[in-house]
Amino acid sequence: MRSPLLRRLLLAAGGSVGVYCSSYNDTDTSILVSSSPLRELLMADTWPLLCGSHAAHLPSYATMGSASFSPLSFSAISSSDESPKEVGGSGKYCSGCLGRSSISSAAAMVGPAVVNLSIAQSINGIVIGKSMGSGTIIDPDGTILTCAHLVMDIRSKETISKGKVEVTLQDGRSFEGTVISADFHTDIAVVKINSPTPLPAAKLGSSRKLQSGEWVIALGCPLTLQRTITAGIVSCVDRTSRDLGLGGKEREYLQTDCAINEGNSGGPLINLDGEIVGINIMKIANADGLSFAVPIDSIVKLIEHLRKNGRVARPWLGLKLLDLNDRVVAQLKERDILFPDVRKGVFVPMVYPGSPADRAGFLPNDVIIRFDGKPVEQVKEIVEALREKVGMPVKVIVQRAGGKLVTLTVVPEVANTAT
Repeated sequence: MRSPLLRRLLLAAGGSVGVYCSSYNDTDTSILVSSSPLRELLMADTWPLLCGSHAAHLPSYATMGSASFSPLSFSAISSSDESPKEVGGSGKYCSGCLGRSSISSAAAMVGPAVVNLSIAQSINGIVIGKSMGSGTIIDPDGTILTCAHLVMDIRSKETISKGKVEVTLQDGRSFEGTVISADFHTDIAVVKINSPTPLPAAKLGSSRKLQSGEWVIALGCPLTLQRTITAGIVSCVDRTSRDLGLGGKEREYLQTDCAINEGNSGGPLINLDGEIVGINIMKIANADGLSFAVPIDSIVKLIEHLRKNGRVARPWLGLKLLDLNDRVVAQLKERDILFPDVRKGVFVPMVYPGSPADRAGFLPNDVIIRFDGKPVEQVKEIVEALREKVGMPVKVIVQRAGGKLVTLTVVPEVANTAT
């Protein structure tokens, strides 16, 4: 049964200045890609959904639809009563303080590096509109971060560029961009433009340092409206694709309540220090305050792989994994009196037949307690340990019924990123 939330997920994809709308379907997900002139959107009581018919197959995580917008308001507050406040209307605040100029100052630091991306949409060579989105220059040489679904043809499940990418800077200059590489799993792509002079570039921050409740700012070009800024808080620092009912391999997102809409895709999510902490990629359709971004820390590692190999080689074991806690352990013991007496570890509810884990001897109901020589308590620790282990043997200690300890050796394979 399809998750109700999955049906409502919306990639805040490039909006469109055309009136074309396609409906894509696969066996897991119903996808709607809508486009409508800004004038019609502003005049309508509710946003129209103009749909034609054009069958294709997309990855299960890519779901598009219409969106809504709600303005946000802010108060000048301080994170601590002991922190210095604004003096004499100078607009200057101490580190950690949120004041009248905090959001505008942070946005001003990144704004010049935010670009508008425009890609012609065509059927059988006939242009029927343009897909619009956002991006961020991260290097003065013209390297741009954006979304894969904006610049690549995800219907083919291959890294095939949609064609010419027009890149417009906030100072009005326009360049033709080239798609250097893309990764559909994270929905991140790298576009390159060439300029005779150095370009404004944004600074990368760290998503690991974020905390729920921390202020963040979204920049981009929703509905072709350049220099748009919205702000809110981090609602959750480790929202997973499983939480959202998305199929495919596990992914993590930053959940925020920043208002993002069609055209925001690929735009930066920044902190109050003016550093990129994520790339906005999707929201919940017809819902306010449910937006999602890819954490910048995972993107930095992705860029390293793309620059080195032109693609990302992800390791695959063939295991379903689940974090354990006292309640989960108690429930598992109720179902099976032979379940091992453990308090920590990672539970294996399923082993894929013929997978590297299956060949290594993993069994359902195993509890992984050590992985690659280190104790583990969470799935993300195993994921992190596997990053550079493709083709390399990894020793794993599991605990089985009756407390039996078994040492296994597994060799991760390259994952099929099309699933």
